[in-house]
Formats: sequence, C-alpha cells, structure tokens
Amino acid sequence: MLDWLLEPLGFEFMRNALAVGVLIGILCPIIGAYLIVQRMSLLGDVMAHSVLPGLAIAFFLRINILIGAFVSGIISAFLIAWLRSQTRIKVDAAMAIVFSSFFALGILLLTLLRNKLDLDSFLFGDILGVTWQDVVRTALITAMVLLLVRVFYKELLFYTFDPLGAQAIGLPVESLYLGLMAAVTLTIIASMQTVGVVLVVAMLIGPGTTAYLLVKELHQMMGLGAVIGVVASVSGMYVSYYLNVPSGPCIVLLSFGLLLLALLFSPSQGLLTQHDRA
Repeated sequence: MLDWLLEPLGFEFMRNALAVGVLIGILCPIIGAYLIVQRMSLLGDVMAHSVLPGLAIAFFLRINILIGAFVSGIISAFLIAWLRSQTRIKVDAAMAIVFSSFFALGILLLTLLRNKLDLDSFLFGDILGVTWQDVVRTALITAMVLLLVRVFYKELLFYTFDPLGAQAIGLPVESLYLGLMAAVTLTIIASMQTVGVVLVVAMLIGPGTTAYLLVKELHQMMGLGAVIGVVASVSGMYVSYYLNVPSGPCIVLLSFGLLLLALLFSPSQGLLTQHDRA
C-alpha cells in the first residue's frame, strides 16, 4: 500500500501536478461557494469561456497570456452586470449571450491572428505538463485570493445573502461584485492548466455543492468543500496515473461521485436518510 502511494511521487511531473491539484482543490470550492449561494453557478462556466479572446490577443501580442485572460474575464463580468442593470434582459439570458459571444470571438481571433495556441490544452487542461513555475504562480494566486476572501469575508457574506440590504447600509456592492468576479477569473486562470475551462466549473461548483448538502454555515461549506476538493484532486491524479487516463476528467468524476454519496447519505438532506427518518 505504501509503495502504491509513494511510487508516483518519484516523478517530478507528478509532484508538481499533485501540488497544483491540492491548491486548486482548496481555491475552487471556496470561491465557488459564493456562486452556489447566489444561484449563479453557471457564471463560472461563462467566465471560463470568456477568457478565450484575451488569451488569443495576448498570445498574438506576445505578452503574458494570463494578463489577457484576466482582462477578458473582467470585461465579460462588466458586460453581464451592465446587461442586468441597464436593460430588461434577465441574468440567465445575459450570461448565455456573453458566454456564446465571447467564446465565438475567441475562436474567430485564433483563426484571424493565426495563433498556434494549444486549444485542446486550454479546453481540457494538461496537469501533467505543470512546471515548478506553474506551481509557484498557482500558489501565489491562491494565497492572494484567499487573503482577500478572509479580509472581506463579512462584507461578502452580507452581499451574498442580501445584496439589497448590503446596498441599503452603504456597502459598495458594485465593488464587491467586481471583486468577486476578479476572484472567479483568477481562480479560472489558476485552474486552466489543471482541468481546462470545460471542466473548471465542475471544480468550482462540485465540491461546494457536496459540502452544501452536509453543512449549513457558509464558512463550514467553504472549509468542507476545500477538503472534498483536495480529496478529489489527489485521488483523481492517482487514478489517472495508474489507469493511464486523462487526469482532469478523473478529478471531476471523483468529485461527482462524492456529490452522489452526499446526495444519498447526507444526514439532513440525503435521499436515503430522509426515507429512513420517515
């Protein structure tokens, strides 16, 4: 058993992949908890696909593609907020419009600019290609986002559960919204190489939803979600190593498996436990 656990650690690429997987497993559920509570879970998917135009332009201009991704993500958040507040368009329609338009623009720019950006890696991730520099960058993003969440936890908590009340007492709700969107974008950027944008929403929402079925407080949901995210990430890496299959889908499917267990056996909300109590 010990040899089974230690063998993958003999390879540098596995050590780097596991380190990034742990960081992403912590970061995604903590940020995703805010989206779940606000019933904005699909916003993570919208933001994930909205970074593509920024990636294409940054790659063409030969600047850091992460800068382009961040700018593009923030612009999409501005656009969704503007459509919600200044028009009769509902939030789900606004997200659908931005999602499809930004993703189509990104594909068009990749063609027009003749970029050689690895679209498969962008969509599905390449965690086994993670370098030590990627680990350091992910660690810095994780530390910065978690520090900001800790500093502004009370304000974000109030805004998440009662945005109108937060506005009434004078909290800068627009700044809180954009700050949260910046955190979502940074989380997506940190996760792109791990699971790719197609699967990043599963890590943003899956572990947090599992925790939501098991606990009641937001801080408990964040903490338990982080634990579940780490378990899914590490377990998925080991499964992908020994079965020689892609790591991103393994991580996501294990996260989904844990969600199914919580859905069935949660003490307060489980389908089977509720039947037993009846």
